[in-house]
Amino acid sequence: MKQQVFNPFLPLDTYIPDGEPHVFGDRVYLYGSHDKEGGETYCMLDYEVWSAPITDLSDWSKKGTSYSAKQDPLSEKTGRPYLYAPDCVRGNDGKYYLYYCLSGDKGVGGYYGPVGVAVCDTPDGKFEFLGHVRFSDGTVCYRFVPFDPAVINDDGTIRLYYGTWYPFDQTPFFMRPVMRRIEAKMFGKSVKDIKREKGGVMGPVCCTLADDMLTITDGPRRILPADTRGTSFECKMSSKPVEGHQLIGHGFFEGSSMRKIGDTYYFIYSSTNNHELCYATSKYPDRDFTYRGTIVSNGDVGYNGRRERDRLNHTGTTHGSIEKINGQWYVFYHRETHGTDYSRQACAEPIQILADGSIPQVEITSCGLNGGPLKGVGEYPAVICCNLTNGHMPHGGNAAFAGIPMITNRGEERFLTALKAGVMFAYKYFDLSGTREVVVTARGKGVLSLGEASVKVDSPDWKEYRLPAPSHGARDALTFHVTEGEMEVLKFALQGEGA
Repeated sequence: MKQQVFNPFLPLDTYIPDGEPHVFGDRVYLYGSHDKEGGETYCMLDYEVWSAPITDLSDWSKKGTSYSAKQDPLSEKTGRPYLYAPDCVRGNDGKYYLYYCLSGDKGVGGYYGPVGVAVCDTPDGKFEFLGHVRFSDGTVCYRFVPFDPAVINDDGTIRLYYGTWYPFDQTPFFMRPVMRRIEAKMFGKSVKDIKREKGGVMGPVCCTLADDMLTITDGPRRILPADTRGTSFECKMSSKPVEGHQLIGHGFFEGSSMRKIGDTYYFIYSSTNNHELCYATSKYPDRDFTYRGTIVSNGDVGYNGRRERDRLNHTGTTHGSIEKINGQWYVFYHRETHGTDYSRQACAEPIQILADGSIPQVEITSCGLNGGPLKGVGEYPAVICCNLTNGHMPHGGNAAFAGIPMITNRGEERFLTALKAGVMFAYKYFDLSGTREVVVTARGKGVLSLGEASVKVDSPDWKEYRLPAPSHGARDALTFHVTEGEMEVLKFALQGEGA
């Protein structure tokens, strides 16, 4: 690795959530949606494909816009078009096929299009519109709900996965006529079609595609139960729950992703808890999946038994997958910034796949793809903190939460704001064996503590404040506490002896 890399691993002005990593040749490519910094809704910008050499995960670059929402002919129907989470696969012809769903703000509940397909000769070039996924008679596929497509080339067989969940399928009997009408308007279906789809239209599904990469030859069929209730909201919206499956509390919500490891299929998905990536495994690509656990939570919920109410960040949507890069497996996910769900940044952590096929949940860190702790000397932006909490952080949010600590920006400055008494922000991990002093650039009025030491912040402008290093281990966290007042933090520098 030529230089260090930390979370988020892309430039700090870049917001690529919903990441699907794939190794093609000697590079890893990240396919994701594209949020706007401080945006007003999800996925406001066109696709960019970022990539890095598999031997240097610090060297990420892009070639520009890879696909625009306006390239899809249906974009005229959307009002304002958005490109939701995509995936990419190398076809049997050697070309690269991008699968996506078009959305927009027009109509009841917004516009939801079918699964679209674009094609390119290279993994990160300019993709061109190819068509929409369809049945053999040419009818565009709206079976189930086209959302968050994932695709794999399974030894020459192209398998497409997609779907989402909302409690339409499990509403009490007396509410179903109303919900069916709403659902029909949202997803471009007729009430008759919805009634005809036995078992409802929600949940993750699988279908196989012909060599044209568009035509369905088998399916779609559901691969996991659609009944995913387990939270108080879902229970209030639902009738009798389905018994006998393992997904209660971690059911499928969105974000389908598939990997085949050896002879086992790993289905990775975002659960109804929304902040976690879970996985289920099977020996078959389209049935008999067994829930196995959580891989990562962007609030570290579940890690070492952490409870929802003790989340270490403002949590929100997450979506991602796993990939083996230069011999090491990683999970790619995203984090929230700006106090909303609308400015999400790509992060990654190394994972282990144990002999029994299980993946232990990993802790979110600041060092991510670095291959080990960050250096205990040098300057770091404050916004690479992996934990930021006031002790009672919220989940979700379609508008900025007022007053919570958050990562934000003003122009080209990106910093931590609303750091009030009781706030903790942490960085994991550093090699502090040679570190003697931490120099923090902050503004505001209050007291900032690091370990046993504290310093009084007393300037409306950015100013440096010096604190002794709290420890000298080879893998230590830097954990700051605001004990009085309110402040903002821009950056910090770690200095060794003689600095």
